Formats: sequence, C-alpha cells, structure tokens
Amino acid sequence: MAAAAAAAAGEEEGDLNEAPEVERGPGAAYHMFVMMDELLQKLKLLNYEEEAALRSHNMRPPSRHYFALPINPGEQFYMFCTLAAWLINKAGHSFEQPQEYDDPNAIISNILSELRSFGRSVDFPPSKLKAGYGEQACYVLDCLAEEALQFTSFAWKRPTYPTEELEEEAITEDDAELTLNKVEEIITEEETDNEENYIDLNVLKAQTYKSDMIESKQEEILESTVDAAEWNLEVERVLPQLKVTIRTDNKDWRIHVDQMHQHQDGIESALKDTRGYLDKLHNEISRTLEKVSSREKYINNQLEHLVQEYRSAQALLSEAKEKYQQGSGGVTERTRNLSEITEELEKVKQEMEEKGSSMTDGAPLVKIKQALTKLKQETIQMDIRIGVVEHTLLQSKLKEKSNMTRDMHATIIPDSSIVGTY
Repeated sequence: MAAAAAAAAGEEEGDLNEAPEVERGPGAAYHMFVMMDELLQKLKLLNYEEEAALRSHNMRPPSRHYFALPINPGEQFYMFCTLAAWLINKAGHSFEQPQEYDDPNAIISNILSELRSFGRSVDFPPSKLKAGYGEQACYVLDCLAEEALQFTSFAWKRPTYPTEELEEEAITEDDAELTLNKVEEIITEEETDNEENYIDLNVLKAQTYKSDMIESKQEEILESTVDAAEWNLEVERVLPQLKVTIRTDNKDWRIHVDQMHQHQDGIESALKDTRGYLDKLHNEISRTLEKVSSREKYINNQLEHLVQEYRSAQALLSEAKEKYQQGSGGVTERTRNLSEITEELEKVKQEMEEKGSSMTDGAPLVKIKQALTKLKQETIQMDIRIGVVEHTLLQSKLKEKSNMTRDMHATIIPDSSIVGTY
C-alpha cells in the first residue's frame, strides 16, 4: 500500500502541474495549513495519541503541517488511512483497520462512502487522496473529526480567564534614608521659598545676631574638655542615624547612558576577538564550497550516461503508472458491476427457490380436492332444492288448473238451467 501510494503521489503531482489552476483568493494556498492546525487541535481533544495507538503501528504523532506538505507519501497515506479508520469508529460507525498491503483504491472508496453516509459532500476525485497529503486529505480528516466530536457530545465552553491581582508594593522608607527624587524635591522647594520671600531688615538683624552667637559657641566648643574615648563612642552610636543613602533610580537617563557606554565597550572588545574567527570560518566555508562545486561538476560529467538511463527509466515508469491507473480504474468499475450482478443473481435464485418450493408442495392440491368435493355436495343440495321447488310449482299449477276447471263447470251449469226455463 505504501509503494502504491508513493506512485500515486508522483502521478498526483504531475496531474496538479498539468491541470489548469482555478482562480481563487491570495490566501487559498495557505488554507490547508489553517485546516491542518484545526484538525490537530480536534485530534488532541479526542485524545488521539493514546486511543489511536499510533505507537503500536510504529508511527509518531503528526506535526502541525504533516498533511499539508509532501514529506513521505507512503507513510502519509498509511497515517491518513489509520486516522480515518479510527475517526470513523470513534463517530459510531464500524470500520475495519486498514493493513499495509491492502488495495489503496478500495480503502479510499470505503472511506469516501462512510464520509457520504455522514451527509458530507465529496466534490473531488478519489485519486486526490492517494498521495496522502493536500487540501482534500485535510478536508476528509477534518470532517471525520467533527463527526467524532458530535458523536461524543463534545461542546465548547466559555473561556475562563484568570484574575490577575496587582500587588501593591509597600515601600517602607526610613526617616534617615533619602531617595534622589526626595533630595531634588527638597532642593527645589528651598529655592522656590528663597525666591518668594522678600527682604526684611529685622529678619536680617536677627539672622546676623544668631550667626554671631553660633560663632561664639563654636569657639567655646573648640575649647571642650570632653574625653576622646567618650566622644568616639557617641559618634559610633549616632553614626547610623546620620547615614544618608541615595537610591539609584532606573529611570534616570544618566544611568542609561552609562549602561550604553559599558555595553558598547563590551561589544567592541568582543567584536575584535570574534572578527578574526568569523573571517577564518568564512574562508574555510568558501574553500569548501569551491571544492564541492568542482566535485559536483566532475560527478555530473562522469554520471551523464547514468542520468540519461535514469531519465529513460523514469519515462517508462510514468507510462507504466498510467497503464496501472487505467487498469485499476477498470478493475474497480468491473468489481462494482460484478457486485451488482451478484446481488441480482442472489435475488433471482431466491425467487426460483420460493417458486420451486411452492410447486413441489402438495398442500394446494389437497385444498383443490377439498374444494371440488365441497362443490359436488353443494351441487347435490342445489339439485335437491331445485327438485323440491319444481314439485311445489307443479302442485301449485295443478291446483290452479283444477280450480279453473271447477270454476268453469260452475258457470256453465247455471246457463243451461236458464235456457231450460225458457
């Protein structure tokens, strides 16, 4: 079956190249990729990887573009037949699993008949499915997958989107810790306050007085008598509270510029090292390509006669494929005619058996004899009744005749008496 499918794939490509292209939209060439993607999703919903038992047939699960592109026509046709049989059984119809050496024409005709039984239209020749890939193969498997989903009462549900809760980051800031933005805000506020305040002489006098007092206090502090050890202990105790840390803001353009300079330096330093390796690799690849091209020319010159023989053999193979296709088409038609003739012959045999059984049966003859005896009895009874009726009629006629003669005699006697008196 794989060899026949591979041969049919070559024929199919030739037919597609010779057939005139139907005017379709610009996206028609990619429609089978979309159909194949949808088919794969439906097969995953049907859990085909475990239920179809592909591993028992030494087959891997198909990829997203498995039936859309020509990969291995024999393997693709066997995969197509296996999935189609599994989907038909999944949809509630019994279908025998095809074997590797079965007739591909018979398998395709059985699959298409099952597809028509589901009410699906098939407006393409069965030879389109022999290649095992293409838009027609994707269409057949997609229709069977939809029927299987309907039979299993599968229904799409509304999508449930997860609720994403934005976590509010609570930033705890110490009183002694300042950010760069806060420092800038404080500086700008002080500058605006200084600009807005007007000059007051009393205020200036008070400020000069305070500054003189601070200078006098500083002179006094310089003459302090505090112990140095105690002073160092106090400084160590107060130092963490006086520490000011400024956080770096990632949104600051200065940091971005520094990072850009660092990355640029890193790229330039890495490029110096890698450029030499890339140039060396380029030279090696160019030399290898030159060697390959020269070797290819040499092989082509040496194998020219073999190429010619191969082309002639390919032409003979194409002719044999055409003859095989014509013969296979005639065989399928004759097998269909033979099946119809055998059905009619079975019907005629059944009718002949019914008529023969009715002719050899003696029950109708017994019924006829019984009917004849019954008719004879009824004719005898009718004859008796007719005789009785004739007798009664004769008696009535004689009685009427006697009455008439009596009446006639009665009328004649008075007339003669009358004549005698005269």
